[in-house]
Amino acid sequence: MPLQPVTRRSVPDEVFDQVLAEVVDGGLAPGEQLPSERRLAEVLGVSRPAVREALQRMAATRLVEVRQGEATTVRDFKRYAGLDLLPRLLVRAGGLDTAVARSVLEARLAVGPTVAALAARRGGPTLAASLTDVVDALSTTDDDVERQVHALELWDQVVDAADSLVFRLMFNSLRAAYEPALEALAPVMALEVGQVEAYRLLVSAIASGDPDVSRAAAERVLRPATDAILGALSELGDGDALPDATATSTVSRPED
Repeated sequence: MPLQPVTRRSVPDEVFDQVLAEVVDGGLAPGEQLPSERRLAEVLGVSRPAVREALQRMAATRLVEVRQGEATTVRDFKRYAGLDLLPRLLVRAGGLDTAVARSVLEARLAVGPTVAALAARRGGPTLAASLTDVVDALSTTDDDVERQVHALELWDQVVDAADSLVFRLMFNSLRAAYEPALEALAPVMALEVGQVEAYRLLVSAIASGDPDVSRAAAERVLRPATDAILGALSELGDGDALPDATATSTVSRPED
């Protein structure tokens, strides 16, 4: 059995996730003040340095506003946070958040064909050999998690060839959100990562340097599974989670 890295979660990580859950789920509203570091440490049963580090991380991701000598204020994360928050939002409390998963899939479908077209225009024939190697590797395995890894490798090369810093950073954030959920998504992503010939057509289109054909080929790769997964997610309803994302924490409000 292949060994997997052991993940140790730090206390600041746990504090971050508990406060994040309250902010995202509406338990702490925009403009609301967080309890003091001392009070948070008491409620959560952790040290003040751990709370301070977690709040610094939240400030860096623009979830809260910290002003020296004043209370820490919750910000509207939908207006201020960036894509770097996606990994924290997609998998929370042991499950996939369906609303976030839907957003990731929609963004991927919108961006993927454009990136493929840019790669064809700017990379073209130089990608043929390396992309063909990835598709060959994809064709030699029946493991849907491994197939997803190969598909990510292919898109990583395509994004590089597109030579767009914005799309590169977007891909990094989407990948960081997607990779922790590879096993959970394996059954539903099997439809996409198993279509080897569609990937070969995409590689051929990019290698030919034809942006329009590459755009259509990328749509062909991404569309079927995306529609199927979005249909399944719509039955669950936005905000639901797979398999279990019941809230387990509460954060006390500031005392009067």
